[in-house]
Amino acid sequence: MTSKNYLSIYAKSFNWAGFFLPKETYKKCSALYDFCRIIDNIADEKNQIKIKQNKFEEFKNNFNKKNFDDSIIENMWKLINEFNISLKIIDDLFDGIESDIKDEVKLNSKKDLLVYSYRVAGTVGLMMAKILNVNKKKSLKSAIDLGIAMQLTNISRDVIEDLNNQRFYIQENFEDIRSTIQLSEKFYENSFYSIKEIPLSFRFSILVARRVYRQIGYKILSKKNIENYRKSGKIYLTNFEKLIQTFLSILDLLKLSLTNKNDNYIQHNHLLINEEINLDERI
Repeated sequence: MTSKNYLSIYAKSFNWAGFFLPKETYKKCSALYDFCRIIDNIADEKNQIKIKQNKFEEFKNNFNKKNFDDSIIENMWKLINEFNISLKIIDDLFDGIESDIKDEVKLNSKKDLLVYSYRVAGTVGLMMAKILNVNKKKSLKSAIDLGIAMQLTNISRDVIEDLNNQRFYIQENFEDIRSTIQLSEKFYENSFYSIKEIPLSFRFSILVARRVYRQIGYKILSKKNIENYRKSGKIYLTNFEKLIQTFLSILDLLKLSLTNKNDNYIQHNHLLINEEINLDERI
């Protein structure tokens, strides 16, 4: 595995949750995150668009040609082969990142928002579920939902930062921020009972990640207006707040173990995404 742990540097909420995974599984999840982070960094770095496009195409070509001189690409291909990850999922991720490599990015509809969120994060949720040995189709769809929910939280949190980078995923007003968090709630809800399908040794970590990220959305809502939101800077949970959510996740674990409910009854909100992308082909 790569010596540089991008998970601990860039994704402190995920890294916190990853503490509860078995060591070897954490390494595999970290390898997936490294791959996603590298291509995301190309889109986010301060550089001319043409330079970023060239770097992105070079990395994509190296991936497709299985250039194992790059350990991050080699580790990703190991995951693809071990867990039978469809290359269509990787292509969706590439499409999502590539859509950010423009002078200006603007999403104009709920469909645009959901398709984008699936591409850059629902794909990651789906691949993560495969690494965690989830096989049930409904449960894999719920893993997509959790990824989308987390991306909607990200978008709600980073409105000012994104605007400064000419990325207009949603409008700079608190009504749009609130409605995006409310939309994320549907996807968080749809992810819950499917966590029963995750092997027990992995289950608690996902419950923690879900709770910690969801709480960021609640913390955003507590700002109540755009002025307070702007003054807050980047909104995140303190370690103490993460600790509280971790303890509450124990209750989630008990709830899952005591309930007869499963994910068979869930109606996934994928109609808009399926107009553009056949999710069944990815699962």
